[in-house]
Amino acid sequence: MSSNDPSPADPSSADPSSARKRRLADLTPLRASPAFARMWIGGTISGIGAQMTILAVGLQIYAITSSTFAVGLVGGIALLPMVVAGLWGGMIADVFDRRRVLIASSLVSWAATLGLVALSTWDAVLAPAAHAPIWPFYVVTTLSAIAATISGTTRSALVGRILPAHLISRATALNGMSFGLMLTVGPALAGVLAASVGLPWTFAADAVLFTAGFLGIWTLPPLPRLGEPVVAGWAVLREGLAFLRRAPNIRMSFIVDIVAMTFARPYVLFPAIGALVVGGGALTVGALTAAGAAGTILTSVFSGPVARVNRQGVAIARAITAFGAFAVAFGVVVLVVGAGDHVAAPGWGGVHWAALVALGVALAGMGAADEVSSIFRNTMLIQAVPDQMRGRLQGVFIVVVTGGPRIGDMYAGVFATTVALWCPPLFGGVAIIGLIAVLTRVRFGVRGADAMAGEARRASFRDYDARTPTP
Repeated sequence: MSSNDPSPADPSSADPSSARKRRLADLTPLRASPAFARMWIGGTISGIGAQMTILAVGLQIYAITSSTFAVGLVGGIALLPMVVAGLWGGMIADVFDRRRVLIASSLVSWAATLGLVALSTWDAVLAPAAHAPIWPFYVVTTLSAIAATISGTTRSALVGRILPAHLISRATALNGMSFGLMLTVGPALAGVLAASVGLPWTFAADAVLFTAGFLGIWTLPPLPRLGEPVVAGWAVLREGLAFLRRAPNIRMSFIVDIVAMTFARPYVLFPAIGALVVGGGALTVGALTAAGAAGTILTSVFSGPVARVNRQGVAIARAITAFGAFAVAFGVVVLVVGAGDHVAAPGWGGVHWAALVALGVALAGMGAADEVSSIFRNTMLIQAVPDQMRGRLQGVFIVVVTGGPRIGDMYAGVFATTVALWCPPLFGGVAIIGLIAVLTRVRFGVRGADAMAGEARRASFRDYDARTPTP
């Protein structure tokens, strides 16, 4: 168990029948920890702005270059810096006060957003005769990705300090609801703003919404390192990586997420789908992104049963398999519509509505499946890893959950450009289903309850049980 395990008993255990009947999300973490509630509310509001910027950056670069590959490069260029930021940021979160680390990284992210406002305004002034150069956008988005990686690492690492252990899975589900709201409202709002008042104002709206998230961070209590002080450096970082080598369940949770995000990441395709296949332009891009988020938020809203799921490895494997199946469906729809005689056009009047609905259903399924996987992967990481090691492991986790999609963006951009728009999700979904079936059944040596007697047993990721969390 984690170092947080000496915690109050789960209040819901006093009424088992009530726990069994719960279907909707459990709000107990918000009531139990005002600090978590403030961070959750502020993070949701500022996250809406962040998702607006992610979509607006894609639209901005596509408007300048008319290239899906150029849009995919946003993630590809930022990948290596993000890997370094995740590993180093996780180490910093284990050494210094996590509140201070979060404040500093958030301010850098805010500055990067203001930089996008300036660059987009510059491009708007030059249009339609010319465009701003593309490289400054890559520089600023990479800086933003670095800051967001460190912030995400630190934010995840501190949850176990402000909540008792029995509320972690419920808090993770609430975080999924927050993320679903971000993905639902942010892209939809960005699509409307980009189509109506322009991209500079869309970036500016993110800068304004950031203040809510910053207030939630500022009001956190001090969160210094537990235990003996250590000096930040390579030795501390190596200690975290050595722990990961001895933690096969945590390691496999990273691997299966990389598989899912690499082979079925369709978001980089949305500008081209809106312009060439379905029609609608920026409005369609916002609608498609919001559809995926709708599945995420619905899963979180009906997340009451998560507290009763103990075979979390099995749940993750099944969720990612479903994710791959919905990705195949998305690719099939793009293939069928792209082969038809529909002429895509900007605005709602030129939309292929049947295709938009079908793509939306597939994306909602992907969002729902991914959220189930995310809830249990986050819970596993917090419950099975000691607090003193949690920042470094969260750093690797953030590298995976943010770096994986960027590898996926590159994969989708390359294959969409060289083959067709339908290729990345269709073939990627098939690859996911096959790889997950194999990887989650691989058996590894793990020290369980029999370790005290010097005995070892063989287990697979599917054997992970939350009642005896083993990293």
